[in-house]
Amino acid sequence: MKKTLVIMAAGMGSRYGGLKQIDGMGPSGEILLEYSVFDAVRAGFDTVVFIISEAMRDQFPEVIGNRLSSRINVKYAVQSLTDLPPGFTVPEGRVKPWGTSQAILAATKIVETPFAVLNADDFYGREAFAVMADFLDSADPARFESAMVGYRIENTLSEHGTVTRGICRTSGGYLERIAEIPEIGYAPDGSIAYKTAGESGTLAGGELCSMNFWGFTPPVFKFLEKDFSRFLGEHGTELKSEWLIPVTVDDMIRSGETRVRVLESSGSWFGVTYPDDKPKVTAKIQSLVDQGWYPSPLFGGVR
Repeated sequence: MKKTLVIMAAGMGSRYGGLKQIDGMGPSGEILLEYSVFDAVRAGFDTVVFIISEAMRDQFPEVIGNRLSSRINVKYAVQSLTDLPPGFTVPEGRVKPWGTSQAILAATKIVETPFAVLNADDFYGREAFAVMADFLDSADPARFESAMVGYRIENTLSEHGTVTRGICRTSGGYLERIAEIPEIGYAPDGSIAYKTAGESGTLAGGELCSMNFWGFTPPVFKFLEKDFSRFLGEHGTELKSEWLIPVTVDDMIRSGETRVRVLESSGSWFGVTYPDDKPKVTAKIQSLVDQGWYPSPLFGGVR
């Protein structure tokens, strides 16, 4: 089964202060999205689509895309603030596009196969790509099928501050709902605590959470077109509203148009949420290289 990896990279330039300032995390200067591409290649993905901003159109291929093209078919889609359904306009003063769900929608005319979609600046691990590839290989491209890789919350935290995570409620291997829980972190006694506007509490650590690693078949685009119009009708005049994948997925589930299979990964997600996270991330990648999971340089050969 042909399958595509969609990487949401439109926000990279603003987060890193320009593409040329992207931090290398691997021992040979590799950035995190290169590990996603590497893991996707060995899981059988044949195409990667980078969702980029208009400002990145010329620079991204030069800095990142071209060096990957010998390993996988590389394509690009542009996420634009002004790419709206008929009848809608950009409110005066809004400068950012409409969120991660719009990023997926930007790939409508490019993606024709079952596909996975994920963040550019996160490390998801080899196991996550393997279980997602198995799901996509068994999916019917003509049916609306969906999946999510879930991580145990204890494998996604930072030692340097709190994070927001989408805690998942599942039943029979399928997602029932996602609750966004802010301010999750380690308490002084080592337990995992959270605090919301109305309550605080603790988590056991084994709860599944979403880290924005999703799998879909092409019929998702028809749903997204319809849901984007709904979102704009409700929030299109707001200057900072975001149409986010977890909320969209919740709409999919509630509508009954698809079920979302939960694919569990026992591996650790990691990323740089805080500056002090970088040394640990680089040490983790070095450890994986030392254990033989990845070569260095990364694209010196696919194992």
